[in-house]
Amino acid sequence: MAKVCELCGKGPQFGHRVSHAHNLSKRRWNPNLQQVRAITNGTIRTIRVCTQCLKSGKVQKPTLR
Repeated sequence: MAKVCELCGKGPQFGHRVSHAHNLSKRRWNPNLQQVRAITNGTIRTIRVCTQCLKSGKVQKPTLR
């Protein structure tokens, strides 16, 4: 499963791990994805969303009955 936010499309960022001797090795920064039950197109689905989309209110959560 891809590490991509289903709302904003944010994916992993790539760069280098730099040691004290300035040796470079590849690394990646993954987005903080959470599985959330959300309303999409009028139906309740479980989607993978980054925490910035959750904090900004882009996710509409279903109400409890």
